Amino acid sequence: MNKTTSSGCFVGFDVDEPKSHHVVPVGKLRGIRFTSIFRFKVWWTTHWAGTSGNDVENETQMILLDKNDLGRPFVLILPLLEGTFRASLQPGSHNNDYYVDMCVESGSTRVSASSFRSCLYMHVGDDPYSLVKEAMKVRGLGRGEGPGGGWVPSRASPNRRRVAVICHDDDPIGQEGMTRTSAGEQMPCRLIDFKENFKFRSYEGKKKGEVCVCSKGMGAFIKDLKEEFGSVENVYVWHALCGYWGGIRPGTNNPELPECRVIKPKLSPGLEKTMEDLAVDKIVNNGVGLVLPEVAHKLYEGLHSHLQSVGIDGVKVDVIHLLEMLSEEFGGRVELAKAYYKALTDSMKKHFNGNGVIASMQHCNDFMYLGTEAISLGRVGDDFWSETTGVADGTYWLQGCHAVHCAYNSLWMGNIIHPDWDMFQSTHPCAEFHAASRAISGGPIYISDSVGKHNFRLLKSLVLPDGSVLRCQHYALPTRDCLFEDPVHDGKTMLKIWNLNKYTGALGLFNCQGGGWCPKSRRNKSAPECSKPLTCLSGPKDVEWNNGKTPISIEGMNIFAVYMHQQKKLKLLKLSEKVEISLQPFDFELLTVSPVRVLPKKLIQFAPIGLVNMLNTGGAIQSLEFKDEENSSNLVRIGVKGCGALRVFASEKPSACKIDGEEVKFDFVDKMVTVQVPWPNSSTSTVVDFLF
Repeated sequence: MNKTTSSGCFVGFDVDEPKSHHVVPVGKLRGIRFTSIFRFKVWWTTHWAGTSGNDVENETQMILLDKNDLGRPFVLILPLLEGTFRASLQPGSHNNDYYVDMCVESGSTRVSASSFRSCLYMHVGDDPYSLVKEAMKVRGLGRGEGPGGGWVPSRASPNRRRVAVICHDDDPIGQEGMTRTSAGEQMPCRLIDFKENFKFRSYEGKKKGEVCVCSKGMGAFIKDLKEEFGSVENVYVWHALCGYWGGIRPGTNNPELPECRVIKPKLSPGLEKTMEDLAVDKIVNNGVGLVLPEVAHKLYEGLHSHLQSVGIDGVKVDVIHLLEMLSEEFGGRVELAKAYYKALTDSMKKHFNGNGVIASMQHCNDFMYLGTEAISLGRVGDDFWSETTGVADGTYWLQGCHAVHCAYNSLWMGNIIHPDWDMFQSTHPCAEFHAASRAISGGPIYISDSVGKHNFRLLKSLVLPDGSVLRCQHYALPTRDCLFEDPVHDGKTMLKIWNLNKYTGALGLFNCQGGGWCPKSRRNKSAPECSKPLTCLSGPKDVEWNNGKTPISIEGMNIFAVYMHQQKKLKLLKLSEKVEISLQPFDFELLTVSPVRVLPKKLIQFAPIGLVNMLNTGGAIQSLEFKDEENSSNLVRIGVKGCGALRVFASEKPSACKIDGEEVKFDFVDKMVTVQVPWPNSSTSTVVDFLF
């Protein structure tokens, strides 16, 4: 062990022989429940739980050990970067010895070392949610410094529209490969120009005869898009970290393209044990046209300056975790990553307001510790797989995997970047399941519907008339009682996630059982025997009231109003009480949990619920005031964002309800007051008064 912090310590080791790849034991792990995040694909991580070192997976990025009744706290184990090396955790090299090993590698046989002092960090605490947050505040953690003080063209979207000019190596330079949409066809392609393809270059602006820079081409298209659809404020475009999947094509005689070479990727021993992936196979077989690190800034300057000039506001940078396979000749994975991320960060600051960027396919600690200076938003789950392959009892088991990926990955990534649960399709058989998780995820909400194929009823429960959404204050995380469980194939655990709005808690319950990672076959696998109805208990204590961005004080609150979105029922529960919920496979329930206050003069119980026509019901409550009127009556004033059926709990019927000062009709049924709130035609909140 090395230098300690108030609640943690750095761990290192010495060996006799300098090497570029070390595997050393950390210690035995036996009979202690753990939850972990590991790379099941080159690009993506997911959750894995167990009780011993034998259960740990290769390429593990984080382990959280459960506390016990004897006083042992939660223990967080984080492999880090040190100097030019990067660490990960894996099972012990000898079967059934319960050891956890640490792999420390440089990514280049030319970069060796024998002494390490801060390649692992261990942190302890009584709150599993604040552990990583506290650890990330430790100076120098993970950065190799050592201890010290809308509609998007997703890859899963059919008939995707390509903007880039790309081609295969065996294609003529004039071939602009927009039509390559079959699986695997785009991976060998390389970028041959920073400018858009001919379909966008030949676009004619809608204002005929107008002479300006934006009268034709991509600039005209973006201008028309924003003018025709007033709620479209920003347009982002996709590009890979290396330009395109296959990088940049050498020998194009294009003076704008920086110097590059085709490098054959090499998988590390850890990556060789990840799931077989068509994208990886194609890239390894065809190589990557890598812009040399010393001129990486020219790649992003050329690409982003052009995009900015035609009105693009930001980019989604994909295929991020590729550099580690290309680093042999360039000082190793850490040094190559530093060069690229610095160039990307500088370009973001210059062209896209510093952080006009979304990260994707970036699930590894190299990126998390080196690439997030400018990138503050990133995907936290594998793709939304819309195809019908691999069904379990007629259901789409991969949809459950997606929700679990996002929820558990956020335990780690949410303390570094803001979690993005990715798009879905509103007409998919599991669309409502996905919509419910996105509604309380705390991240952006976007879809990749085929043009003309939309479920507007569902979309209206997510998006307000002005295009804005009711976003939670925090990011969704698994509840304490399922942190160390397996919600995809133990046949009994329901995924439960929590989040906070301004005045209410949000709980999401999802039956995700039906298949997931299979250690034996090294791939995701259907488990139809696990896909069955489940019952669980949930209540106010599942909400982490003190752990959000703006915590909600429940001191002195004895009763909570719990509204069930699917059942459209309200229950009053004490903090420790729970309600029983039963769900079919790939079904869900959303609970809005609202602390009940007692109005002083008439001792009336009251709690805001929100707009029950919206999936994130409580997100509509923007302000809440309790006032004593001179005539001994009570007034509750609520600021509401959105429109539809506003519902509140009240132990007695109000004497009157007003909207923006005008008295309106209301219903009072089963202790719930319902008022129809109109759309205000502005971004301001509607003021709703309840008089008692």
